[in-house]
Amino acid sequence: MDLDPHLFGAGQPCFGCATDHPTGFRLRFALEDGAVVTRFTPTRDHQGPPGLMHGGLAMTLADEVGAWTLIGSLEKFGFTARFVAKLRKPVRIGCEVIGRGRIAKPGARVVTVNVVLEQADETAMEAELDFVLLDSAGAERLLGAPLPDAWKVFCR
Repeated sequence: MDLDPHLFGAGQPCFGCATDHPTGFRLRFALEDGAVVTRFTPTRDHQGPPGLMHGGLAMTLADEVGAWTLIGSLEKFGFTARFVAKLRKPVRIGCEVIGRGRIAKPGARVVTVNVVLEQADETAMEAELDFVLLDSAGAERLLGAPLPDAWKVFCR
């Protein structure tokens, strides 16, 4: 089942999932066999070393998979609080990456998500992320600005 890429409203600024971000990943997500899944093919614009995706951008991809795992699995939005990852293989440009996220430890305020990035049927990265779930007031304090209405329904 595909997840709605417009959940957060028109013009939302997310580098990972905004449908019209000029340089972003523009990721789409689906629920498949109990996991939240995305597919992404890095390009030359995502390089660090020649032919390889920049490690920080691979971590950004994993972080976005984790965030959408909360949305797709729990209908909640969280802010990344902890990120532990192991790069097992380099992520190559021009080859599709499949990202899968699953809730590892649910919680009322902190949720742990496991993310795996695979490329060419091999694990490229394994990550464990903790996300803090905030109410609307807490999210607004963190952002330092009003929370858009479309986001409020995903607060705890």
